[in-house]
This record gives sequence, structure tokens and C-alpha cells, in this order.
Amino acid sequence: MNLNLKRLFARSTTGGLDPAGPPSPPRSALRKATLITLAGVLAIVGALAGGYYFAMRPVTLRIAVGPGGSDDVKVVQTLTQAFAQTHGYVRLRPVQTDGARASAEALADGKVDLAIIRGDLDVPKNAQAVATLRKNVVVLWVPPSAKGKKAGSRITKISQLAGHRIGVVGRTEANVNLLHVILQQYGIDPAKVEIVQFPAGEAADAIRNQRADAYLAAGPVNSKITAESIAASVKDGGAPTFLAIDSAEAIAQNHPVYESTEIPAGTFGGAPARPDDDVKTISFNHHVVARKGISDTTIAAFTHQLFAARQQLLAEFPLTAKIETPDTDKDAAIPVHPGAAAFVDGEEKTFLDRYSDYIWWGLMALSATGSIGAWFAGYLKKDERSNNSSLRERLLDMIAAARKSETTEELDTMQAEADNILRDTLHCFENGAIEEGSLTAFNIALEQFHHAVADRRALLMSLPQNLRTASSAQFRATGTL
Repeated sequence: MNLNLKRLFARSTTGGLDPAGPPSPPRSALRKATLITLAGVLAIVGALAGGYYFAMRPVTLRIAVGPGGSDDVKVVQTLTQAFAQTHGYVRLRPVQTDGARASAEALADGKVDLAIIRGDLDVPKNAQAVATLRKNVVVLWVPPSAKGKKAGSRITKISQLAGHRIGVVGRTEANVNLLHVILQQYGIDPAKVEIVQFPAGEAADAIRNQRADAYLAAGPVNSKITAESIAASVKDGGAPTFLAIDSAEAIAQNHPVYESTEIPAGTFGGAPARPDDDVKTISFNHHVVARKGISDTTIAAFTHQLFAARQQLLAEFPLTAKIETPDTDKDAAIPVHPGAAAFVDGEEKTFLDRYSDYIWWGLMALSATGSIGAWFAGYLKKDERSNNSSLRERLLDMIAAARKSETTEELDTMQAEADNILRDTLHCFENGAIEEGSLTAFNIALEQFHHAVADRRALLMSLPQNLRTASSAQFRATGTL
């Protein structure tokens, strides 16, 4: 095409153009189209990169946990640091509460995105399970009898608790409700026992001071608080008596949030081992729950990071080893969040899985927009194309006129007009009003015109001088022959 342009300009100079010479050939339409295509590709890449950045930028989730100083708070703080250090997609912002009940209320009110709650409390309707943070077991025991006390008064069964004082480790009302469930299962009216609560930090001193006849604690099997409380019960080498909840299956049947389990012999150390045999009891879970409506992608990423961090932090914080996947059954006590279920089932979606439809439709929209834009641009240039078409027809007419011309002055006039037509045609080509095919057709017409002019000029130059002079004079006087 560049060669054709040079030939067109070369031919246009044969008729004596301005001494300054022809204008520089316009930029090739192919080059212009290439630049436009490159700009479009860069725009698409930029849009995809921007979409990827906004889709993958870190998301901060608020998580309610309490009370202060508890193992749950320590676990969440450790996870928060781990997520920040690994630059995970999900970051945590702990919101400390007074306990599991307060955390559940914060989730129900929409003040937080995640919460650590007890499975035996009222679960918010908008809560969906993400993970089981740990399993808690109920431990009921009786300290050894003090010296001088009759052996017959020793408590060995739960049914003997009526009329006694029972100490509950921890200030949470949930532990008191738990004790009521156990007593009612054994036909004991809770009003017939005296319940004394004391903070977990004061449990050992309260037990040493014999502030109750029996004690209840609820927590992980490896709970330090429970182990220290039981150790404080040891007096004069006597071992505490652990009360088995033989009706654990019945309690679990009547209250699905509880499960029947056993405390293995020697769980709480000591010599002899405490307990000296497996003890039947009930357990319940501490759950990590998410507010319903949070993105499945976000919760799937959080669940993935949670279990990845559990492996990394096992040596530093053993409690993280108790984190388990949620129950994905349809009849689970707490319905599982779809994002967590996707992680458990191995159906997590990648970036392309999540946004492939958007990318596809985006590309289709860009293609359609480009086509519409091209059509509209062509529509705007239809007048220019029509005008150029008429100029080409004029050039064809000039071929016939050149062959009949009687003077060289007339040929020069037509040559000048052909030069103007050439400039207009190249201008149209540069603006994209005409395509390369049209330019080729014009090139053929221009070539024929130059041949016609050259042939006619040679013929006129071969005529006698007097005839050429007379014809020129007539042309200058009338503008016609």
C-alpha cells in the first residue's frame, strides 16, 4: 500500500504541482487500525486486571468472641495474627464480648460477621456453621471427704445431689442451665439444690475452701482450668469422685445439642490417675458461625485459611488442633454455610470459576460495542464516501475528456483537478471513510487518466506550431475550443 501511495503522488506531480511538492503521504489505515486494536487489547487487559484486584483485595470480617482472657479469645487472636502474616484474602477483627451469649446477640443484630457461640445456647436464626472450634465435656466431681466426716455422707451418684450445694465453675448462666438439664434428667428439682458460681480464676481457691459439696465444670478435655480445679479437690492424698452421667444418651435424645461421650481414664493426670476409669458424660460444641448472607466465596476462603492455620499453629497453640469441619447434613443442629460446605466438599471455586461468566459476557459486550461503534462511525462517514465516489466518477469522465482535449492548457487544468481529487481521496482513506479496495479502484482510474493525458499531450506536441498556437489562443479567450 505504501508503494501505491508513492506511485499516486509520483503521477500527480507530472502535471506540475506546487513547487513545494506534494504533502507527505498520510498515515496508513492499517497502522491506525493496529494502534486502535492495541489500545482495545490494553483496555481489556486493564479492565480484567482491575476486576481481579477488586475481586481479590483482602476482606476484613468482624468476629465476636468472649469473655476476655478465655481460651476462645486466645485462639481468635492467634488466628488474627496468622491471617495477617500470611497475607490471606480474609482478615479478622476481633470484637470482644462478655461471653458466648453476648457474641450470639451481636451476630443476631448484624454487628459482626462471625461469632464464637456455644451449641447449647439459643442459636441466632441468621447463624450458619463454619467450623467446630472445640468439643466441651461436662465434668461432675465430689472432693474427698474431710477428716472426721462420716463416710456414709459421701456422694457417689448424681441422684444423691438433692439437698447439697453445687459449685459451678465460671460465671456464665449457660453452665447453670446445663446443670439444670442434668438434674431434671435424674428427677431432681433444681430448687432443691443450692448453686454457687465463682469465676474460673477463683475456682481452685473456692474448692480448697470447701465452698460446695460437688462441682461442675464444662470445657475442653484438656482444659487447664478444669484440671486445676480437680487438682485443688485433692486432700490428704484422697482422690475426688467423678460422677458418671449414665443417662447421657437420654439427654442427647431429648436435647440434640448434646452428645454422649466419655472422659478417658487419666485425663486430668495425678497418681493415682484422675479419673481411674472412663467416665460417661455429655458434650457440646463451640461453633464458629457466620452471618447468613455473607459471600460464599469469602466464607470458603475463611474456612480454607482457618484449617491451614490450624496446622501451622498446632505446636504453638494446641487448642487449634480441636478445630473440626462443620456438620454438613441437612438435619444438622446449625445449618452449614454454603461457603464452608464448598470447602468441606472440595468444591471451592477459583477466580475464573466465579467470574468466567462475567468475563465472557464482558467480552461479548465489548465486541458488540465495537461492532456498533464501527457501524456508527461508518454511518457518520457515508457522506464522505458518497462524495469520494462522485469524485472517482468525475475522474473517469476526465479520462474521456483528456482524449478529446485540443490544448495542453486544458490538459494542465484537468491534471490540477486530478491532483485535488487525489488529495481528497487520500484524506478519505486516512479517515477510514474508504477502504483499501476503493483506493485500488481509484488507483486504476488515476493510472488510466495519466495514460490518457500523456497520450494526448504527445499528440498535441506533434502538431504544427501554428495549429497549437491558434488552439491555445481560442482556449484562453473562451475557455473552450
